[in-house]
Amino acid sequence: MDLSDIRVIDSHIHQWDPFRTPREFSRTAKLLRMLPIPIDWAKQVAPRRDREFVGDPTAYANPYLPANYRADADGVPVESIVHIEVGWTGKGTLARADETKWVAGLPFGGDNPALGAIVGSADPAAPDFALLLDAHMAASTLLRGIRAHVAHHPDSNVRPYAEHEGALATKEFLDGFAALAERGLSFEAWVYSHALPDVTALAERYPEVPIVLDHLATPAGIFGPVGKRTGTNPSLRRELFIRWRDDLTALAEKPNVVAKVSGLMMPILGHRVPPRGMPTPVPVLLDRISPLITHAYDVFGADRLLWGSNFPVDKPITTIADSAEVIAAAITHHGGGHDELEKIFRTNAQRTYRIES
Repeated sequence: MDLSDIRVIDSHIHQWDPFRTPREFSRTAKLLRMLPIPIDWAKQVAPRRDREFVGDPTAYANPYLPANYRADADGVPVESIVHIEVGWTGKGTLARADETKWVAGLPFGGDNPALGAIVGSADPAAPDFALLLDAHMAASTLLRGIRAHVAHHPDSNVRPYAEHEGALATKEFLDGFAALAERGLSFEAWVYSHALPDVTALAERYPEVPIVLDHLATPAGIFGPVGKRTGTNPSLRRELFIRWRDDLTALAEKPNVVAKVSGLMMPILGHRVPPRGMPTPVPVLLDRISPLITHAYDVFGADRLLWGSNFPVDKPITTIADSAEVIAAAITHHGGGHDELEKIFRTNAQRTYRIES
């Protein structure tokens, strides 16, 4: 489990400043700053599906920048990071490229980890998708791929990130997707687990496009009840696990897909949110998520898994050090050794995102 001699690449973090850049949550953050409203009170009056997804809104109400990440990563030898887009809402068809430019200008390096790669935001179904890709690439030479907001859940009380289900399967999305292959870019697939077959179909249609599955497809409710009817009893959670297991197995058969063991401490999975500053103990998390990690390891193998902290989104449940420890422990308990950890915590991300050593 010792990662001290691995120059870790954190393959999934977010940076934001809701006060100086346009974010989906900027208006709320500014309101909380202007009004004398305790954040815990604000949490109680927020819509239930937002509360269940966020867990604790503190991070969203403040900037989260390289120095914040460095402080949170204390104890983990993170050399570089991969930044994943997060809710940029600028005006105009090419505005999302502004996030790439903004991230590239943040003070990474020096005392902070280096910026290894950027994944921007774009929708393959949009008419100007190709133009936006070119704008992203012009904004930074570190642009390696894009993520689209396609996550939708059949339970209406599980927070959606797309207007309707099946966004990956529309004609417009599939036709536009070819522009990624033309530019040698990857696709970051974040979906709820019921949509795994759509990711598999996409990977089969475009075998030349590298696809990165985020967060093992976020099986919402697998650890406890969320939404109206998701994960409300052990039987339903078992059914959810079996479907996730079988669909992930099918996806792993596509050689152009890699998967991130990340985001497994997101509150929407059904974790009980502990008091602020008191992360869920490592043994508890290890007991919960080991079946997910070990199955992913069995079907993808050590060569196609990447670790990411998903910070600060996972912060209500865990720390970066504990997240890394849980993943490393699950892998080693399942027979993985130092070479496997080196791949999962460094070299696979280096290869996937073409990060210079």
